[in-house]
Amino acid sequence: MIVKEDFLSKLRRYFVLNLYEVKIWTALLSRGVATAGELSDIANVPRSRSYDVLESLERKGFVIMKLGKPIKYIAVPPQEVLERVKKNLSEEAAERVKRLEELKTTDVLGELHSLHTQGIELVEPTELSGSLRGRHNLYSHLELAIRNAQSSVTLMTTPQGLLRKAEGFRPVFERLKKKGVNIRIAAPLTKETKDAVKELAGSAEVRHSDTKARFCIVDGKELVFMIMDDQNVHPTYDVGIWVNTPFFASALENMFNVAWKNMKPVAK
Repeated sequence: MIVKEDFLSKLRRYFVLNLYEVKIWTALLSRGVATAGELSDIANVPRSRSYDVLESLERKGFVIMKLGKPIKYIAVPPQEVLERVKKNLSEEAAERVKRLEELKTTDVLGELHSLHTQGIELVEPTELSGSLRGRHNLYSHLELAIRNAQSSVTLMTTPQGLLRKAEGFRPVFERLKKKGVNIRIAAPLTKETKDAVKELAGSAEVRHSDTKARFCIVDGKELVFMIMDDQNVHPTYDVGIWVNTPFFASALENMFNVAWKNMKPVAK
């Protein structure tokens, strides 16, 4: 039996299996019913490992052990496997979330907070920085920084960046607005951004800027800036830099304030 490597890779990713598991599983699917030895030969998996792998697949609901001698295994239909995997992942995720929620009521979180706040004073400012690779990671960190804002959020972005922020951050902006946080966004406004500007109207002030830049300043002390043009880079290769430096962040915000006065407000 020849199964392409890219197909096996997809199965591993979608069904959360290791290489031996996907090999044994696909071998059994091709036979319907088979012994561990037969599957070992077909899948090119060491016979000493095939029993462990089949036991693991049985626990996960991919196969059924047939009674009798020699012991044989029956393949569960793929559609049924899909539903079982979905259910198992859902239950596992719910259990993990429950444990994390329970953590809030224990002393563990308090001790972790103490470690962080006591140790943070000893950290050099240059250590409070990092590189963020991939737009998903970049936006996750950006959301964290914005969510913790106490007084102000200053954003400069591109037309496409404005669309992404209107879609992903609008609920966060609305919560911050209720707390009295001042949110300002500057971007080159186009016909495509018209709806996004309307969506943000209740929570942020948006102005048109001819300057093309990508950065975010939170409370005049925390800065996230992107070093790539989002029109010329694939999301997985996007790169950002996070720094916690009041000196540089406040200086950049002061320059933004001067430019902000000359930016064209959005027409009511």
